[in-house]
Formats: sequence, C-alpha cells, structure tokens
Amino acid sequence: MSAPLRNPVGAGLPEPTIRTATLADLDALVALEHAAFATDRAERRAIRHAIQSPTMDVLAALIDAPDADPTPVLVGAAVLERRRSSRIARLASIAVAPNRGGLGLGGRLLDAAEAHARARGCDRLRLEVRADNGAGIRLYERRGYVRFAVRPDYYEDGMEAWRYERGL
Repeated sequence: MSAPLRNPVGAGLPEPTIRTATLADLDALVALEHAAFATDRAERRAIRHAIQSPTMDVLAALIDAPDADPTPVLVGAAVLERRRSSRIARLASIAVAPNRGGLGLGGRLLDAAEAHARARGCDRLRLEVRADNGAGIRLYERRGYVRFAVRPDYYEDGMEAWRYERGL
C-alpha cells in the first residue's frame, strides 16, 4: 500500500510520478479538488467511490517533497470511467495543482489516462470541457481530440460543456 500523499503544496519542479491512487490518497485528492476547481467539485465520497470502483481509475501525479519529508506531494490527478459493455472510456476529470499549471502536467495525466484506457480494452476516449477553459481546449485539440457535441448549461454556473472524442 502506498503512503498517503500530502496536500498540493511545494516549490521546485521535480518530475512527477503517475500511479493509481489508493484510499490512503483520499485526503490529498479532496484537497486537490478544492484547490483546482472553484465549482463542480467532486465530493469526498465520490472520490472514495472512484478509487474503489472496478470500472474507474483514479491516477495520482506526485512529486517528492522539497524538504526532507518522505511523504510525496500530490500535484495532479485524473479520473477515468469505463463501462463493462463499451470500448469507449470517459475522462471525467483532470485536476492540476494551481502552482503546477502550465508545466505540462495536464498532458502527462492525459497520456496516462489514455494508456490506462487502452490497457483495459478501450479504443476511444471521450471527455467534456468547459467552453471557457482555453488551456484545456488547446490541450485536447493539439492531441487530436475532435469536438462532436455541445451540452448547454452543463456546469453548476450554467457554462456549457464541449464534448470531445479521440481514437486510441
């Protein structure tokens, strides 16, 4: 079992490791969710459910602590959903610690989510992104994702979601 992660803090730019999250990571994942998103946050019990679900993968990106503390620091996470009867996976979320934005961590998490989906027999990945999330939209479009639908009033604040898909 992995050691629990600390909350997303810290300076320095060490290369993150991405691994499957465990229940020991729950507190840090909840803290990251609150740091990364102003609205539409997953609640603690939803994150716990995702970690324990046989049809979901929660990926944790962590770095070594900048001090002598042996506990890794959570700097990002991704949640992947699958259905047993489908070869299409859904990227439910990518969260990056605010002090790690613009450093390519979102792309690394996306790569890891795609690899997990392929390893579980999926051949397509779908996702939703806020229409005002320019950085997310640029990432997905650069990676070959194609917008195929718009969902009006999708988020808590009324913002629409753009739906994207890409073959794996």
